Amino acid sequence: MQPTAKNEPTSPPPYPETADIETSSDGYANRFAGPAGEWMLSVQEHGTLRLLHGCPTGSVLDVGGGHGQLTRPLCREGIPVHVLGSDPSCAHRISDLIEQEQCAFTVGNVIDLPFPDRSFDTVISFRLVTHCSQWPKLIAELCRVARHSVIVDYPTSQSLNAIAPLLFGAKKKLEGDTRTWTLFRHHQIDAAFAAGNFSRTQRFAQFFLPMVLHRAVQSRSLSAALEALPRLLGLTRLWGSPIIARYDRDE
Repeated sequence: MQPTAKNEPTSPPPYPETADIETSSDGYANRFAGPAGEWMLSVQEHGTLRLLHGCPTGSVLDVGGGHGQLTRPLCREGIPVHVLGSDPSCAHRISDLIEQEQCAFTVGNVIDLPFPDRSFDTVISFRLVTHCSQWPKLIAELCRVARHSVIVDYPTSQSLNAIAPLLFGAKKKLEGDTRTWTLFRHHQIDAAFAAGNFSRTQRFAQFFLPMVLHRAVQSRSLSAALEALPRLLGLTRLWGSPIIARYDRDE
């Protein structure tokens, strides 16, 4: 049965955490349409590929990756990717990659992954931790199935995102269907990974200014210019968000 064009679940999902159904939808992809969105995705891709350098990539699991934001770049690099989605509809935006056998797709529970321990070299998960109410369980599962490394993204309150609640109205006006999300402190994410015997080895902050401002500007060149000086001065490294972080197994 083919997923619907709007990524509506084919049936009520039996899982408690299904945020990736929304992030795998065409509507969610529209948030990254246009020059600003394309530029933001290019920054995310650059940061992720940078952190992947040195990671074993013989097998990569992308949990909640039906949005294709990282699966597509990884497939272009010739890296074998297996995507886990909460519902068959999550395969909609990567259906061409699946049909061409460039990646595999499995439906399953993001907080009870249907894979044995240490079954993938590297595990990634983007656009999911912040929307998962049981995020410590999610991180525990990412650690369990990873042999070597896990890479995730998360927004942090240790940045200009601290004013994000004040911008929520503007964000909702721009995006139309914005949901609430969790802002983390770095030590919260580090502690969750430490519980799974993983330690942070690298961290990349994507933007100094809140993403909603770049969406409002809708200019790739202006956004790049606005972000250039803070990154040059080291402000983005200290106070940027969202964060892309790599964690490696301790043993």
